[in-house]
This record gives sequence, C-alpha cells and structure tokens, in this order.
Amino acid sequence: MAVLETPRLILRPFSEEDIDLLAELMANRDFMRFSLGVFSREQTAAFLKKILDWNSAGLPSLFAVIVRENSKLIGYCGFFHQEVDGTNEIEIAYRLHSDYWGRGLATEAARSVRDHAFRDLKLSRVISLIHPDNRASRRVAEKNAMKVEKKTTHRGFPTLVFAITREPWLTTGAAG
Repeated sequence: MAVLETPRLILRPFSEEDIDLLAELMANRDFMRFSLGVFSREQTAAFLKKILDWNSAGLPSLFAVIVRENSKLIGYCGFFHQEVDGTNEIEIAYRLHSDYWGRGLATEAARSVRDHAFRDLKLSRVISLIHPDNRASRRVAEKNAMKVEKKTTHRGFPTLVFAITREPWLTTGAAG
C-alpha cells in the first residue's frame, strides 16, 4: 500500500505495532464522538485486524496519520468499506486526536486520500458519512469538494452522505 505525504503529514499503512496507540485513541471520548462510542482494547484490535486484512487483500484501506514534526500517530484517514442503503460504497473516513483539531490537518489528509482514490486507484466515486451535528467533519467534506447527496440513517444514526465522483475532480483542476 502507498504512503501519502502532505506538507505536514505522513499517511502510512497501519501495522500490528500500532495497536497500543490506536487503542489509546479509540478509548478517547472526543476521538470517538459521533460514533458508536469508545472502544475497548479488544474492539480496537478487531478494528485494526479489519484494516490489516484489507491491506493484505490489496483493498483500499485506512492510513495511520503521522505528524511530520514529531512523528506522532494522531489518528486515521483513508478508505472504509461501507454498505449504505443496500449499496456498497468506499468512504473517506477521518478521525484525529482533539489536540490536533482546528488546524486544517483533517482537510489536508482527506484531500490527499481523495486525490489518491481518483489518481492512483482510479475509483469512480467516494463518499463520507457524517452525523448532521458534526460541523467540523462537514466542513472537511465540503473543502474536499464533496456535496451532500442525501440524508439517511446509518448504524442507527442520522447521517449525511457526502459524495464526489471522479469526473468533477478531473474537471475542477483538483487533479493537477
């Protein structure tokens, strides 16, 4: 799997050695806000196994988000396989430690992942699933040139489905 680099971040594949840091993140209420709640170490291990299995199968997967200046793992951004209203979708998902909120890092990571999706993986479409009250994540999706496609219920939560297809990405100059 590729390593993506931005001016401030390195997005690399997860490894089994990331379990301790990932478990710490996923036990944090702020990190897991707008989700199913905090994860135990066992739940985090199952989540990490899913990511590693996708990597092993050569499928698009989540990247560990590393801050360049201190080499610290602060969250994830990448691809998550979802079923939304009976349709299989590839989501650009992102979560960062709250100490790193409000700096544009999620946008930087999500743009890099979007560009990788269309430029390298030649995906035709990606989505982001966002709780309507999660204004910060909504802004990230909007800055990623995604538009609200519909409202739905996903895993029991009200959800906005943001989407972008490859064609607008090609024609807006985002590809360049």
